[in-house]
Amino acid sequence: MTNIPEKKARTFLPEDFEVSTWDALEPYFEQLLQRDINSVEDLRQLLRDDSELSAVLSEDLAWRYIKMTCNTGDKALSERYKDYVQHIQPKMAPFGDRLNKKVTASPYLSELEKEEGYDILIREMKKNIEIFREENVPLFTEIGMEGQKYGQIIGAMTVDINGEEMTLPQANVRLQSDDRTEREEVYRKIADRRLQDREDIDGLYTQLIDLRYQVAKNADYPNFRDYKFRSMGRFDYTPQDCFDFHEAVAKEVVPMLDTIARSRKEKLGVDTLRPWDKSVDADGHQPLKPFENSEELLTKSIVCFSKIDPFLGQCLAIMKEMGHLDLASRKNKAPGGYNYPLSEIGVPFIFMNATSTLRDMVTLMHEGGHAVHSFLTRDLELVDFQRTPSEVAELASMSMELISMDHWDLFFEDAAELKRAKREHLEQIIETLPWVATIDKFQHWIYENPGHSQEERIQAWNEVYDTFSDNITDWTGLEEQKNYMWQKQLHLFEIPFYYIEYGMAQLGAVAIWKNYKEDKQSGLEAYMKALKLGYTRSIPEVYAAADIRFDFSASNINQLIGFVQEELERL
Repeated sequence: MTNIPEKKARTFLPEDFEVSTWDALEPYFEQLLQRDINSVEDLRQLLRDDSELSAVLSEDLAWRYIKMTCNTGDKALSERYKDYVQHIQPKMAPFGDRLNKKVTASPYLSELEKEEGYDILIREMKKNIEIFREENVPLFTEIGMEGQKYGQIIGAMTVDINGEEMTLPQANVRLQSDDRTEREEVYRKIADRRLQDREDIDGLYTQLIDLRYQVAKNADYPNFRDYKFRSMGRFDYTPQDCFDFHEAVAKEVVPMLDTIARSRKEKLGVDTLRPWDKSVDADGHQPLKPFENSEELLTKSIVCFSKIDPFLGQCLAIMKEMGHLDLASRKNKAPGGYNYPLSEIGVPFIFMNATSTLRDMVTLMHEGGHAVHSFLTRDLELVDFQRTPSEVAELASMSMELISMDHWDLFFEDAAELKRAKREHLEQIIETLPWVATIDKFQHWIYENPGHSQEERIQAWNEVYDTFSDNITDWTGLEEQKNYMWQKQLHLFEIPFYYIEYGMAQLGAVAIWKNYKEDKQSGLEAYMKALKLGYTRSIPEVYAAADIRFDFSASNINQLIGFVQEELERL
């Protein structure tokens, strides 16, 4: 029998309190603001009560978002999410700013700052005070409302393949067909379907860029990029470090893409390598199919995690028991995948669009890593301690992809297929870093040039894309499709500048995997020790706890990608 975790008893809000209207919430915010602080313990209790309120609110918003993305066609679910974004979130922001000022002005602050994790929390509070502007509150509301339109547009996209209506993730599976004519037909149908909405998506992005620029301007920043770096609390690296990462990837990794593409072209025996030739197995094997349906994917994943450590399997088993997973692709389901933390119960929700591919299997390993992270931090004192920066969050997920490889035989009984799966995933790591650099560098250009035209955007995209892609693939006749490839990336619309973290964390994950292969017990212990810290330490300190370095220099990239190449050669 699976032991289902219980919510912690509330000590500030009534147990039966549910989020409904701002009028019902406001008295609790006022109580926090009006409370007398006469000792360090009073200050600590204020933060605990604020954390409880934050947990209840964030979990309510989480469920509204989850239900909306699970069914983008249900207007009632969308309206319920909009109600929170429009009528509750804007009212909370000024109270949050006042509470931050109350805490940081306390004479007991310096004493509390000495305690574990509080120095990080107070650093965040001071940063939030610095960037808060009352006039940005309605802009954030508008950005939130506009951003969700992307998921609705993409979620409604389907194509007809041989008389069957398919979502785009479902149709993408057909790109693994060994019939080149079929691959081309499917590719063009998917690309053409995306192009039907390109003007709407392009216009939406322009609107978001303009709104974000106004936010930055209001907060006295020259551009949204600089504002966002501050807003995200990027205390440990700068835009210049990102530029250095771009250069290092171009130098150390991109040449490998040419090698992989050239080999693929030769194996396929084609005169030119086309975009629809990139997913098919180059040796002529049938597509890898690690599972038949989402139920089998979940069952095998629980066993896989349990073999690494029983605690890990228990995390997924609990989520299954509680119905905290929605894995299969279907019409009117938002694109992508995520693990959404639920701050009060401490058991997250995994959302994805699985069909039957290796990529889908790896996605559950990835989101499962996020989920494990949520379980490991659920008992930390404050919600803010549990909310890790994305550089740490993605370390948890990307490391799990690699650590789990020891037990992929659960999905691939045939030894040859198992080797193929591992090879494909390791090659995907090599391909991930250039794509991360592509999206990140594109965003830097976008927000450094907020008044750009559509033509300039297309030109900039192609220059960036060509910098980080192979020189073998032939795009002749597909120029229009290539011009708008960036529209596939959800992060650009919903969570700007959240992407470089995938590159940093990918390097960290390879380092953790390297340690794990050398000594499974100590490697796993260091991984879990680092995750348990949540955000009570800086990013470099969390990485150090995992016995790795927070380092995305050319030399470190060279060393770690060299290790990946060695592992590929062993296969």
